[in-house]
Amino acid sequence: MIRRAARIAVLPVLLAAMPAFAAPSIINQVEEAARAQLEKQAAAAGLLDARFELTVVPPRVSPACTGPVEVDTLDTRQATRMRFAVRCPGPGASRQEYIVRARISATVVLVAAPVAANEPLTDAHVTVGQRDITSIADPVIDPLHAIGQTSRRLLRVGDVVRNSSLTAPVLVKRGDAVVMIARIEGIEVSTAGEALDTGARGATVRVRNSASGQTVRMRVTAPGTVEPVDMPRISR
Repeated sequence: MIRRAARIAVLPVLLAAMPAFAAPSIINQVEEAARAQLEKQAAAAGLLDARFELTVVPPRVSPACTGPVEVDTLDTRQATRMRFAVRCPGPGASRQEYIVRARISATVVLVAAPVAANEPLTDAHVTVGQRDITSIADPVIDPLHAIGQTSRRLLRVGDVVRNSSLTAPVLVKRGDAVVMIARIEGIEVSTAGEALDTGARGATVRVRNSASGQTVRMRVTAPGTVEPVDMPRISR
């Protein structure tokens, strides 16, 4: 009985010495806010399998808060220097700024075989893999968006394919003979013309009708093929 009473007497002392349920640290709360922002941006950009490594840089003097703090987003445009404001709950509380440095990786399109400048990309030129894209603002996510495009510069094996490195291939050059095709209510009419401008798919170029000599604005649809930019529908 004496030993049991002694254990019961010691129990309150032990309980008093144990810390209360700890609220998330300020650094953890700032990290959660930064991760939420990065996940939102990754979803908007369509990134696949996005991963984040975060480092929180606190101010020299951290706020002494007893509970969860209020975290406000100040600037998340640069992943390597995201800014957040931390304020203790309650009126008159001071605000401290925290910096978060992020490293971002995702599954993106990579160069599988060397690509020369002005060379169209094929299936053999591209693959996919996980890469650090922290400093790459415009990685290509889908290989289909790269295949058929022309590289603006030399691409080496392992490079991340960027949208800014690609351009649509030229399908019509100035002076080329082209076919002008118009489709009206299921009827297709074609005639010969001469391109007066150079353009890629979807570009608007001037074309001289070989029969009438009239110059019209046409949209490039395929190699050597154009269609009217605006085609009025003819009612029966």
